[in-house]
Amino acid sequence: MKYNIELQLKNKQESYAFGQVAAQANGAAWLKCGDTVILATVVIDETDFVDEDFLPLTVQYIEKSCAAGKFPGGFIKRETKPSDFETLTSRIVDRSLRPLFPKGFANPVQITIMVLSVDDEADLQVLALNAASAALYVSDIDIFNSVSAVRIGKIDGEIVVNPSLSQLEKSTLDLYLAGSKEDMLMIEMQTLGSDEMEIVDIGMVDPLIDPGMGTSSIPVRLSNAMNEDELIEVLALAQVELAKANSAYESSFKPFASAPFDLQCKISETDVDMIEYVRANHTDDLKRGINQMAKTERSTALRTIRKNIMKEKPEWDEHELKKAIEAVKRSMVRTQILDEKVRADGRGLREVRPIHIETNVLPSAHASALFTRGQTQALVVLTLGGAKDAQMFENLTDRGTQNEAFMVHYNFPGFSVGEPSPIGAPRRRELGHGNLAKRALEGACVRNGQTIRLVSEILESNGSSSMATVCGGYMALRAGDIEMADPIAGVAMGMVSEGERHAILTDIMGLEDHDGDLDFKVAGSKEGITAMQMDIKLGGIHLDVLKEALYQAKEARAHIIDIMMNSEENIELNEGTLPSTDLFHIDPSFIGDIIGQAGKTIREIIERFDVTIDIDKKKGSVKLTGKNREGLRGARDHIEGIISGSTPVEKVEYKVGDVVKGKVKKIVDFGAFIELPGGVDGLIHISKLSDSHISKVSDVLKEGDELMVEIVEFKGNKIGLGRAK
Repeated sequence: MKYNIELQLKNKQESYAFGQVAAQANGAAWLKCGDTVILATVVIDETDFVDEDFLPLTVQYIEKSCAAGKFPGGFIKRETKPSDFETLTSRIVDRSLRPLFPKGFANPVQITIMVLSVDDEADLQVLALNAASAALYVSDIDIFNSVSAVRIGKIDGEIVVNPSLSQLEKSTLDLYLAGSKEDMLMIEMQTLGSDEMEIVDIGMVDPLIDPGMGTSSIPVRLSNAMNEDELIEVLALAQVELAKANSAYESSFKPFASAPFDLQCKISETDVDMIEYVRANHTDDLKRGINQMAKTERSTALRTIRKNIMKEKPEWDEHELKKAIEAVKRSMVRTQILDEKVRADGRGLREVRPIHIETNVLPSAHASALFTRGQTQALVVLTLGGAKDAQMFENLTDRGTQNEAFMVHYNFPGFSVGEPSPIGAPRRRELGHGNLAKRALEGACVRNGQTIRLVSEILESNGSSSMATVCGGYMALRAGDIEMADPIAGVAMGMVSEGERHAILTDIMGLEDHDGDLDFKVAGSKEGITAMQMDIKLGGIHLDVLKEALYQAKEARAHIIDIMMNSEENIELNEGTLPSTDLFHIDPSFIGDIIGQAGKTIREIIERFDVTIDIDKKKGSVKLTGKNREGLRGARDHIEGIISGSTPVEKVEYKVGDVVKGKVKKIVDFGAFIELPGGVDGLIHISKLSDSHISKVSDVLKEGDELMVEIVEFKGNKIGLGRAK
C-alpha cells in the first residue's frame, strides 16, 4: 500500500491512503497506525430522502477476527452479531460525526469501519473515529470540517495523551474526547479504581489468629474520583490536542477531497400563520399540556389540541399543524426557562425532583433497590457469584480470554414510556446506558473476588433513567452488603441557550432533553466525578459553561447522596438468600490441620456449613463463601476452633508397613482407591491385588468391600497400598 500522508501526532503516527481501495464508495480512507489497519467508507443514497426531521445516518464498526490471527468464537466460525464493544464504538463514532451534517440533510448515509489488522496496543475507538472522519472529509458530501478523538490517561499522577493500552491498564483516568478544531462534540470519561495500602490504628490483634490484621496497614479501595477543576484542566489540554490534530488533518486531506454533489437539504419551514394562530388561541391549552409531565399524557394533550384546531381549520394540513404546535411548545418551554427561571413542572433551574428509595423489595433476590426520582423509576437487582460466574469475553486486542466480574445490564421496556413495543435483545441505547452506569460504579466497588451483576429494569421514564440506574445500582450494592469506597450518585444536566444567554438545568426530564441543547450525564461522589457522558446538540460548548454545569451537578449529587445515605441506614439484608463472603488470615502452619488428611477436614467443613473455601497457603488467607451468613459464621468458628484447639481434629499418621482395614471407595481400570481410617485415601494397583493374574479389578473387588491392606510407599501426599498377607 502506498500511503499518501504520514502524520506525526501526540504519541503516535498515522498513515493514510486514499483512492486505492473501495473506489465505488463515496469516500474511503485506509488508515495505518503501528500494525493496525482500518478501512473506513462512506456511502450516500443520492436518490432517496427521509421524511422525518432526523439525520438518517448509520454507523457500523466491524472487527474482523482474522485481523488478529484469530478464529471467531462460538460454533459458527464467522463474524455474526456485533459484540458490545463494536456496538459501543459505533455509537461513539455516530455521536461524534452527526453534528457535522448540515441541517435538513435527508439522504441516507452509511459509514462502515472495518478493522483489518490490529496490534495489542491499538486504541481502536480513537482510530475508528479518525478513519471515519477522514473518509467523510474526502467524500463528495458537502462537509469540510474534520473530527478526531483523543484519549487521556493519568498514570502515577501524570497526565498522558493517547496512552497505549498497556499504559491505560495502569491509569486512574480514562477520558475520551471527540471534537473539531473549535468545538468539543462528545465526552466519555471514567475513573478507574485502585487499592492502596494505608496505615491505620487497628488496635491489638493476636497475630496467630489473624496475622494480616496484626500489621499496621490494610488495603483501602479508592474510587479516584476527579474533582471538577482538575477535569476542566484535562479537558482544556485535550481540546488543544484536538485543535492541532484537526488542523493537520484538514490541511493534509484537502488535496484528496472530492468535489461535492449538489445535494438538496430539506429545510423544514413551519407555517407562520399556523404558529401565530396557535399562540393567539391555544397558549393556555399548551401550558396545561406541557405541565403533563409523562410522555404519554403530554402527547395526548397535544394531540387533543391539534384535533380541536383541525375542527376550527379543516382546510389546514394536520402534519404541518403538528409541526407548528411543536414549534410553539418548544419556544414556550425555552422562553419560560430563560426569562422566568422556571421550568415546565414548576421547578427552579437547580432543583432535583422528589426522590423515594426502597431497598430489598424482592425477597428472593440477593438484593434490590427501587429508586424513584420524579416520574423516572429504576428497579435495580443485585446478583452475587464466584469467579466461575464471570462473563468470559475476548476483544480483538486481547492476548487471551478475559473475565468480566462486574456487570450492569440496563433494560428499557416500552411500557416505561407508555408504548406497546415488544421486548427483545438489548439495543445500542441500552448497551450505552448500562456501560455508563458500570463505569460510574465499578471503580468504587470492593468486590473481594466476587462476581457482581446489576440488572436495571426501567419501570417508568421521564428523563435520566441512566442516572437513576447509577443511584439505584449503588443502593442495590449496599443492600447486598457490598462495600463501596464512596457513595456514588448520578444526575443528568441540560442547557437552554439563546444568543448570549444560557441556563443550566439540573435533573432534566424528557421534555427538557427533547427541547434543550445539551444532554450531560455526571456521576460520582460528593468530592469528584467517576463517570461522565456528554452529547452536544449545539455543535460545541465553551469550557466556562461546562465548568458551570459541572459545579451545578456537584451540588445536585451531594443532595441526592444525602437522601441515599438516610435510606441506607434503614437497609435490612435478605439474610435468607444473600450469599456472603468472609476473608481472614491464619498462621500458615495451621493450613494442614484445616485441610486434614487427604482433605477430609476441609470437605467436612464444606459439607456441614454449605460453604466454599479458598486457601492461600503462602499468605495464610482463608476466603469463605456461603449461601447465608449463618453457615459462614459457623465455618469460621469451626476453623478458628481448630487453630485454638477447642475443636478436636482427628489425626491419623501412617508409616510404611502398617496394616489396616480399608473400604473400597472407587474402582478404576488400573486399581482401586481405598478409604483408610481417618478419612485418608490410598491406591492399590491391580498388580498387587493377587499373586495370580487379574484381568479386571471388578473380578475380585466391588465398591463397599472391606479388606486388609498394607502401607507400602508414600509418593508426596499419595499413599501406595498392597494386599495384606
